[in-house]
Amino acid sequence: MPLLEAFERLGDVWGDAEESAELSRIELLDAHRAVSQAQRCLDGLHAELAATIAHESRSELGPDGFAKQHGYRSAAAMIAANTGGSAGDAKRLIAVGQAAAPRTNLLGEVLPARYPALASALAAGEISVAAAALIVSLLERIRLKVGSARVEEAERLLVGRAAGISLADVGKLVARAEAWLDPDGVAPREREARDRRSLTMFERDGSLHLVLQTDIASGAPIKAAIQAYVAASFQSRITATDPDAPDADRRSVAMIQADALTAICEHAIACDNGGMPASGATVVVRVNLDQLMSGEGSATIDGSDQPVSVSTCRRMAAGGGIIPVVLGSAGEILDWGREKRLFTRAQRLALVERDGGCAMCGLPPQMTKAHHIRWWQRDTGPTDLNNGVLLCESCHHRIHDNGWDIRIEGIGAAARVWLIPPRSIDPARTPRLGGRARYDIAA
Repeated sequence: MPLLEAFERLGDVWGDAEESAELSRIELLDAHRAVSQAQRCLDGLHAELAATIAHESRSELGPDGFAKQHGYRSAAAMIAANTGGSAGDAKRLIAVGQAAAPRTNLLGEVLPARYPALASALAAGEISVAAAALIVSLLERIRLKVGSARVEEAERLLVGRAAGISLADVGKLVARAEAWLDPDGVAPREREARDRRSLTMFERDGSLHLVLQTDIASGAPIKAAIQAYVAASFQSRITATDPDAPDADRRSVAMIQADALTAICEHAIACDNGGMPASGATVVVRVNLDQLMSGEGSATIDGSDQPVSVSTCRRMAAGGGIIPVVLGSAGEILDWGREKRLFTRAQRLALVERDGGCAMCGLPPQMTKAHHIRWWQRDTGPTDLNNGVLLCESCHHRIHDNGWDIRIEGIGAAARVWLIPPRSIDPARTPRLGGRARYDIAA
């Protein structure tokens, strides 16, 4: 049983620690992984119990329902009281438990779980209940639209990809999967988001409060401009001669973003074309050539997890300040060999297409630089796509200082980036998928 195995593994680690008085870094990581797996197994078991409580509390039982017998309005209220969590958390437990629990038909015969791959992953502690809830929510939304065969394929792919990644990354994966499964649903969701757009402003406690909600396409230039300003501020902080000086920049990211909005608006009011750190910000929207021609499917915008419709892609490409990237069509030569040391703008756009941002941590493209995998001077590495990778400043130092390796599998923008940890982190040096492919469900 995975739960017992996780506890046995944790016991072994603690036993070794008692002999040496403290955990080594390898033992610390092993203990953390054992606790994490045990927690996921427990949460899966908890979801199963929650589904059973909900079944015993169903409305047709009336006052004989389990929750009502114990003085609770519903199963969710009873579970929330026992866990000390919210009703929303309880409902999530119930939904996941019901999706993973065996079923019975009208004759009382036992049937497999509605989502058997998800049930197996939960029981093995491979994915969390929170990740399972995102997957279940998507599969339930598209179930009637795409048919059972596509749902089964999506379940298998999503569960396989969700193991070993964060909840935020699972969210990105689910967003891409929804566009892949239901391309016709992208445009209606866009219209709904656009119809809900709003900006409210009010003053309180000596501060101006702004609350903005807009659709992804309309928000793309806002996000790109602010992120470019933040990136410029961090670059200035890195190159500062004395970072400990009294006047050194110690603003948080949230503070810099607020200052960015002020600076951008001051720039717009003054109508001055110079001195604006965000002036180099670009919005890149990309789409497959076949989808662009047919008008079906979806497109993506750099720095955003949510897809947009092809019609929105066309509208954005017609506007100023937007760079359209059409995949599968002939374009500028991207490989320059040893003729150029710095990556060209076209090469960087191709790296953005492949990596999606920092290939290691996922920061948006505006906060990354193109780096040579085999160094230009030391290794005589060429300035080609297969020798380039997008990395933020922090991950760039981590790669070089800690002994990580990078391998590119494939050719051009469709290639995959594999990050290979040093033996001090993973003795087996198991490659980890990086770049945009981590979230591409169709890959």
